[in-house]
Amino acid sequence: MANRHLSRSIVLQSLFEWDFVGKPEELKSIVDRTIAEFAPGHGDNAFIYELAETVQRKQVVLDEIITKAAPEWPLEKIGNVDRAVLRMGLAELLFGDREQVPPKVAINEAIELAKTFGGENSGKFVNGVLGAVYKEIGEPGKDQTSKPKMKKVREPEAPVDPATLPVEGKAGGIIYAIHEGVAYMGLAHDVFGYWTILKGSVEEGETQEAAAIRQIKEKSGLDVSLEGELGGIDYVASHPEKGKIRKVVTYFLAHAPYQEMVLKTSGGLDKLGWFQLHEVLDLTVYDDILPLIAKAVEKISTTQ
Repeated sequence: MANRHLSRSIVLQSLFEWDFVGKPEELKSIVDRTIAEFAPGHGDNAFIYELAETVQRKQVVLDEIITKAAPEWPLEKIGNVDRAVLRMGLAELLFGDREQVPPKVAINEAIELAKTFGGENSGKFVNGVLGAVYKEIGEPGKDQTSKPKMKKVREPEAPVDPATLPVEGKAGGIIYAIHEGVAYMGLAHDVFGYWTILKGSVEEGETQEAAAIRQIKEKSGLDVSLEGELGGIDYVASHPEKGKIRKVVTYFLAHAPYQEMVLKTSGGLDKLGWFQLHEVLDLTVYDDILPLIAKAVEKISTTQ
């Protein structure tokens, strides 16, 4: 197989130049010229064109994901190389063929390109953003590896004690409403393609209950009343500047009137929807919130 690392570097250099040009129709000609200059007779042009085209076609979605994963770094403030690497790495991670390129390989390749072509902290920054997205989508193919090849020796990461990490409190709620005797659950759809629960940060001096009510109101426009705690999720995430942080999220069951939900603030979300309880089982949701949804369904069913 042709050298995929070289192929990705061709795509990266092309995207870097295209970012300056700003004309969608110019990308193919830029790729043509880059191949001719740096890799004539390379033999993996189909992969190069496909990856570049995916980044171009999915750029709006990719940029939304970058913004969500690195909220303290406005897209225009991210260096051109880092921005191109992130777009390319996310394109492979989220839209590539996982049989050909396992997610962890896509992430590692992006990190290596960032170290080679970016600044001193580019590798760490790209690792933090892509790692956060990888965790958010449930770490697909966690134990999968690519075809055997020469492995690079990596320094093992020191184990992290979650109790020593800074804590970020969050709160949210699974919304439900009764309409004409039928129970509906309200969920949010994110740019990763998953249905999830509305949540957000708990402000200083605010209770978790108050934060959950406020976050639901701000994001959906619904006025809700809470009917008990469903449980929580505690996990370690990577921040591009702060490093590893511990996120503690508390979820509540929230009753609302059955009315149209209007997405007020995106934060990586692209739509809201009501579902009858039996329809929820067919939705694509994150594994860690399944027990919460199941518990909510059980509680809602007893109210009818």
